[in-house]
Amino acid sequence: MTTVPVCLVGCGGMGSRHVQGFARLQRSGLSNVRLVAVCDVRQDNAERVAGEAEKLLGYRPKIHLAIDDAVADPEIAAFDVVTEAFSHLAVVLPALRAGKHVLCEKPLALTVRSCQALIEAAKAGGAVLATAENYRRDPTNRLAKAVIDSGVLGPVHLMVQTMIGGNDRIIITPWRHFKDKGAIGLDMGAHLTDIVQYYFGPFQAAFGKGFIAEPIRRRQEKPEMQTEAYLKRFLEIPAEITATGEDSFAATFTMQSGLMVQMAFVASGPGKGYNQRTVHGQRGSLEIFNDRTGKAPILHTAEGDLTGQALADKVGFQLDALTQKLYGGVSYELDWAETDSGLLAIEIHDFAAAIMEGRPPEVDGEGGLTAVASVLAAYESGLAGRAVTMDEVLSSTVSTYQDDIDADLGLLPKSNAA
Repeated sequence: MTTVPVCLVGCGGMGSRHVQGFARLQRSGLSNVRLVAVCDVRQDNAERVAGEAEKLLGYRPKIHLAIDDAVADPEIAAFDVVTEAFSHLAVVLPALRAGKHVLCEKPLALTVRSCQALIEAAKAGGAVLATAENYRRDPTNRLAKAVIDSGVLGPVHLMVQTMIGGNDRIIITPWRHFKDKGAIGLDMGAHLTDIVQYYFGPFQAAFGKGFIAEPIRRRQEKPEMQTEAYLKRFLEIPAEITATGEDSFAATFTMQSGLMVQMAFVASGPGKGYNQRTVHGQRGSLEIFNDRTGKAPILHTAEGDLTGQALADKVGFQLDALTQKLYGGVSYELDWAETDSGLLAIEIHDFAAAIMEGRPPEVDGEGGLTAVASVLAAYESGLAGRAVTMDEVLSSTVSTYQDDIDADLGLLPKSNAA
C-alpha cells in the first residue's frame, strides 16, 4: 500500500491537534497516511473533528462512536489514539488483539503492568505499537542529540533537567490532577524522561519522590489553548478540585552508562519560572532551550560558543528530508500551531513508515514503557525510602504506588493492592 488508512480515536483538543498534523503532513507532499475515520464516544466531538478534517484535508472521514465498531471496520488498518491516558488500555488492547497497528499518545499507560499488557498484545497480534513522543522530533533536539553523540563535549558527567514554576490552577483538564487518571507529573514527566533516554539510552536506577505541590486546583481564568475544542472542554471544568495525583517530582537518575541526571518537575510556585536543560562534559557544556521554541542549542567551550547551522556543520549533522521541509533548518521561527503540527506530522509519518517497511517505529511500546517506568521509579523510591532500580520497577518487584491503579484496571486482584 502507498498510504496507511488510519482512524483517529479521541476527538477532544488533542484530536484536533492531530488532525492538524495529518494536514501538515499532506501539505508536505510526503504523506504516507490517509485519515479514513474518526472515533469518539461523543458524537458532537466526532462530528466537529470530522468537519475540521474535511476543511483541512479536502474530504470528510467517516465516524465511529465505539472502538469495537472501528476495529471491525475492514478499511481501517491502523489507529492514532489520543484519548485520555487512563483509557488507553481499554481502547488500544482491542485494536492490537485484532492485528491493527496503533500509535498511542504518551504516557503509553499509567503503570508498568498496563504498558506491558499493550506490548504483549501487539506481539500476539503481529501489530506495530508506537508511542507518540513529539518533543524528540524537534529539530533542536535532533541537533542536541547529534552534538552529544559527536563526542565534542568529551566524557559527559551530568545532565540537568529542571521545570519549576506554576500556580494553583487546573492544568488543561481536571484528570491531570487525579492519580487514577494519569496526573500531570506522569503526563509531563514521560516527555522529559523520553528526552533523557533519547539522548543517553536506558535508565538504571532512580532516587527521588513524587508529591502534590498544589492540593487544591482552581479553574483557569481562560482556556490555556484558544481553540474551539479546548474552549468547549473549559466550560465543563469545575471551579475547584482536590488533587489526588502527583503534580510534581524530583529525582536523581543513574543511566546504564553511569551518567547522572538531575531532574525536577514542580508545577507550582507563582512568579518566576525556572527552566534548564543542560549537558555537562569535560570539554564543555550544551545549553538546550525549551521544546517547540525553535531556538537552537548552544555549545559552550573554551574556544567560544557555537549554535545553529554552524554547530550542525561542526558535528556533521543534517536533518532528514521531511523535517527539513517542515522546519527549514535546525532553528526556526514558526507560530506555535505550525511548530506543534510539524512534530505530530513527523511522528505520524514514522508510524506509517514502520508499518509499510516492517520495522519498529522510532519510539515503540518498549520506549513508551521505559519513559513511564522511569517516572514511576521516582515515585516508588519515595515510598520505599531508598533508590530503586529499573529492573525492580520493570519486574513489578517494587510496585506499591501502582498496585491500586492496577487493581482498578483488572491487572491485579484488589486484595493484593495496598
